[in-house]
Amino acid sequence: MQPFDDSPIDRDGKSLILAHDHGLEHGPSAFDGVEDRLDPETVFEMATHDAVTALAVQKGLAETYYPSYEDDVSLLAKCNGTSSLWMGEPYSPQTWSVENAVTVGADAIGYTVYPGTNREPEMTEEFRAVQEDAREHDLPVAMWSYPRGQAIKEHRSPEVIAYAARIGLELGADLVKVKYPRSPAALARAVDAADATRVVLSGGSKTSDYEFLSMVEAAMNAGAGGLAVGRNVWQREDPTRILDALEAVVFEGETADSALR
Repeated sequence: MQPFDDSPIDRDGKSLILAHDHGLEHGPSAFDGVEDRLDPETVFEMATHDAVTALAVQKGLAETYYPSYEDDVSLLAKCNGTSSLWMGEPYSPQTWSVENAVTVGADAIGYTVYPGTNREPEMTEEFRAVQEDAREHDLPVAMWSYPRGQAIKEHRSPEVIAYAARIGLELGADLVKVKYPRSPAALARAVDAADATRVVLSGGSKTSDYEFLSMVEAAMNAGAGGLAVGRNVWQREDPTRILDALEAVVFEGETADSALR
């Protein structure tokens, strides 16, 4: 594993990653009701909050906007992605190289793998090349490990999420992002399966403040090493308030109740 101790995306052994790759993955509809967040600079400004240890964006946003924020934001370069217009077997092609990401100023590399799909072998091989390139530049690698495909009937079952986390460890990811398996015990099982690889929780679709923070609290108590969140921050009317609360829960060990107060 790549040591996190000196990494900008780490704070006291935890990570809070703000994701803004939704323009590619979900399109403008993800910004319905918060159209101003279509402006990447608005979200880059959010990423300057003390709670955020890294901002995950695609190539175009990084090249265009990151130079103005490189002193205040740590960049997690999301090196693959696909649009929701694609209707074939789940697959996320590489969108830029590690070398290009390093030139832009990346502090870490992010990559999605879909275990269980017909194209899993192809994605695994592509991840191998990216992971090895990142090692050449001493950059940590975050894997979005999202099991999919017709053979998987329940994507959030304890067995599947634990397997997803273990795949991150087996393929050399330093950090693995997984969906919440709906219970702290199930997430604790995934954390154990990942061993030395840090498990961070996927923020998922927007929910109420209390529901979201309660899930994050449960995840942290189960041993998660942080959170990778997008819509549950930038879709809110007051993103700063939820970031303040997340800082309290993730880094200071507060409850959802106390963080909201």
